[in-house]
Amino acid sequence: MKQLKDMREYLAVLNSIGELQEIDVEVDWNLEIGAIIRRAYDLRAPAPLFNKIKDTEQGFRVLGGSGGLSAHKGLRLCRIAAALGFSPSTGAKEIVNTLADSIAKEGIPPRVVGSGACHENIMTGDGIDLMRFPVPLIHHGDGGRYINTWGTIVVDTPDKSWTNYSINRIMLLDSKRMTGLIPSQQHLGIIHQMWKDRGEPTPFALVLGAPPAVPFFSGTPLPKNISEVNVMGAHFGEPVEVVKCKTVDLRVPAGSEIVIEGTISETETEKEGPMGEFAGYMGDHDTPQPVYNVSAITYRNNPILPVVYAGVPVEDTQTCCGVMYSAAIMAELRKNNFPVSTCFLLFESAIHWLAVTVPRPCHSYESTYELTHMAKEIIFNSKPGADIPKVMLFDDDIDPSDINQVVWAYATRCRPQNDAHFYTHQKTLPLIHYLHAAEKKVMSSTKVIYNGLIPGFDRHEISGFKYNVPPELQEKVVGNWEKYGFRS
Repeated sequence: MKQLKDMREYLAVLNSIGELQEIDVEVDWNLEIGAIIRRAYDLRAPAPLFNKIKDTEQGFRVLGGSGGLSAHKGLRLCRIAAALGFSPSTGAKEIVNTLADSIAKEGIPPRVVGSGACHENIMTGDGIDLMRFPVPLIHHGDGGRYINTWGTIVVDTPDKSWTNYSINRIMLLDSKRMTGLIPSQQHLGIIHQMWKDRGEPTPFALVLGAPPAVPFFSGTPLPKNISEVNVMGAHFGEPVEVVKCKTVDLRVPAGSEIVIEGTISETETEKEGPMGEFAGYMGDHDTPQPVYNVSAITYRNNPILPVVYAGVPVEDTQTCCGVMYSAAIMAELRKNNFPVSTCFLLFESAIHWLAVTVPRPCHSYESTYELTHMAKEIIFNSKPGADIPKVMLFDDDIDPSDINQVVWAYATRCRPQNDAHFYTHQKTLPLIHYLHAAEKKVMSSTKVIYNGLIPGFDRHEISGFKYNVPPELQEKVVGNWEKYGFRS
């Protein structure tokens, strides 16, 4: 498992497999960068690296599509895999199951080093200027320019017992202030409240362009008091290297591109939003959110700002959460002795559908109901499951990361009158689009589990190439494919 120490190592890997597109013509931060990133998602084009941006000094750059999908055969998840230390050709099951193993391990705390590339340039005092960076207006209709869509917010509890890494959107206000969404139920909100209870602002560091695995672990829904950076260390089998910040008592990954330091006000708010979000819709109003007051900015020479255009599938928010939530839920199911083969939070559903596969014993109708209820108790009562509204259970003869197989299995195995199990008054994420205002306010709604498990006496052989074409004939047909006149 190779840990890439900074974004530039990651870009070199992407370039070597044809997954990076450098753009040297001038582009506009006002909507054009966002439009290019969005089209790149839709075409599964390489990740765009913008080298020349209007109104921006030479050398300041923007990267889109860090977690996007690839159009190359056998490399669909290559950007995600490479960021997490896997071979680019690694598939979803291996990634999720290995990450679930990592989550269950004892964490490895980060190692403080004396210096890091993120401190090559330093802004303090009157020299602080957020507007020097090429922060884009991403969506038409956004409430402002969003500096954070793929960066990590680092905070500590007041007693220093817990360091939290998280991803939450942050919007520019002016050269020294920002505001951003801080949901009260998320760990960032919980720690911010701890500082507010003391009558103090929350020290923060916003890490932009961190080593490539950092955003993924920052998007992992772990239990309280578990530090994401420690789990990342366990995953790679070595500590993450961090440096001390200049003006706040925090530590950040040493190889980061940009680090913004300061405090989150315990009293001051500003209007934030709206913004296009992961469910695929634009927000329709702003809300008062805490102000981030900046005390320092440090950055590498020729810094790179990562950007996500959140919206309809598939984009980086969905791939990050899809993979990391799947791993976290897999770890929960294993811990609670649920018979799971693997699971996957489907990108194409805007991370609304979780497909879970179960080994194929001869289920009875009674045991499939028991498994459904057991899944409900484990998933919906877990930290990651609180954000997931719809779960599907299937035998492990399908790949839960393949939307085509999931749609087929759901359509042909779930009986409308018997296999949809509804559970009221469940904790929920207020960003889910279809919720009523009252449900969003109390963060509670109805959730569903679809039982697609087939009892043994009802199971039929699957009709398909890999299922009932004899293996030797499969090998012959695949080997002769181009001889038949087809393209590989």
